[in-house]
Amino acid sequence: MTVNLIYFSVLAFSFKNILTVFRRAKYSKFNTLSGSELVPSVSLLVPAYNEEVTIIENVKCLLTLNYPTYEVIVINDGSQDDTLGVLCREFNLKAMANPGIRNSIDCQPANAVYHNPEYPHLYVIDKPNGGKADSLNAGINLSHYPLISSIDADSLLEKDALIRMARMYMENPEETVAIGGDVRIANGCVIENGQVKEVALPRKMWPMFQSVEYLKAFLGGRIGWSSINGLIIVSGAFGMFRKDYVIAVGGYRGGYPGEDMNIIIKLHRYMLENKLRYRIAFCPEAVCWTQAPDTYHILSNQRKRWGRGNLKNMIENYDMAFNPRYKVMGLLTMPYNIIFEALNPYFKLTGLLALVGYAMLDMTHWRILAVFWLINFLSGYLFSIGAFMLEELAFKRYNRLSDLAKMLFYALFKFFGYHQLGALWRIQGHIQYLRNNNSWGAMTRQSWKEETPKESAA
Repeated sequence: MTVNLIYFSVLAFSFKNILTVFRRAKYSKFNTLSGSELVPSVSLLVPAYNEEVTIIENVKCLLTLNYPTYEVIVINDGSQDDTLGVLCREFNLKAMANPGIRNSIDCQPANAVYHNPEYPHLYVIDKPNGGKADSLNAGINLSHYPLISSIDADSLLEKDALIRMARMYMENPEETVAIGGDVRIANGCVIENGQVKEVALPRKMWPMFQSVEYLKAFLGGRIGWSSINGLIIVSGAFGMFRKDYVIAVGGYRGGYPGEDMNIIIKLHRYMLENKLRYRIAFCPEAVCWTQAPDTYHILSNQRKRWGRGNLKNMIENYDMAFNPRYKVMGLLTMPYNIIFEALNPYFKLTGLLALVGYAMLDMTHWRILAVFWLINFLSGYLFSIGAFMLEELAFKRYNRLSDLAKMLFYALFKFFGYHQLGALWRIQGHIQYLRNNNSWGAMTRQSWKEETPKESAA
């Protein structure tokens, strides 16, 4: 009951702020703002490992954003495919003699930096494989602008996504240290020239489950958490940061997944310990479209990796939990994530075993079990419905009645197997952590133009 109370409290904060989100989402003067000299310059960092299938569409998309001054820095993290080759051929890139890399953050040294004056705002760093965090740190060392934005190589930004983030940043530039964007599932959408031309729900089961899951997490959860400055993660797929503070906390942590959560925890800790006023915000109208795993094997690998990263971050920062020095982060966010995220699968498992045991020993009636299950089911389903309502109130991206019916069906259907698999994958991720398994796991990339998947691993 406690976790349900927290869920619905966070959802209430989301509804409380939805009118503000709606006004920002309908803001019509982005063309004027996109040409303003007052808009801060941004360095877009794109870590890439074995991304030859999607990288060209991604870069073309990023080079055509509605934004006055920015640069795109692709970091080829020792790819074993032709990621570097397709980039060099497409944009006629040549190795720079003096790239001007600073050593603000420790990372593996670059083999070379590629550039073409005909594309003055595009740089490609080629470096040995060191992981996503190491790639982001390398990008920071080359970056020329005060704001940085991390973007996955298998993602596409909407044309106004960056300017929407900048508008939120400009509301309070002194205190804003990070802003997260909304991540949506691109599977099923019509993609042309690096843009989502037609929004549609995925046709396959696994991406459809994730679409429902993402709407619930981003709209139902992150709007509420950010409103009380308790956001614990800015998705690695799309986020904006003040570079000086990222450097101050030592950059991204390498050697383990969960770098997107870790950098936010470090920023919270740094700002609170130094008694600096700050906010870490969420901008749901700034949308990034990403490819979701569409097979059981790939999805399970991803969720196990997330489970490892979450557990390591909680163990490393356990001292923040229940510590009033860290305010909302210490008294609410960290305890919530330790108890109801990291440990939640074990509560579910032991609770289920206890109820089964009671029933087998005739210590409880089946009607009690049914009522218990029904309460948990209805609370979870209502939370999903609340997230769909937020989507309809503010964005209305899914206009067809059939789309809403499909989301409602999958929100119900996920309680009959998918929900339980999520708990199992998290436990398996914890076991991998205890075994020091630091593998990234196999992933697939599929061309935005083609249907043939290509597998990669890091």
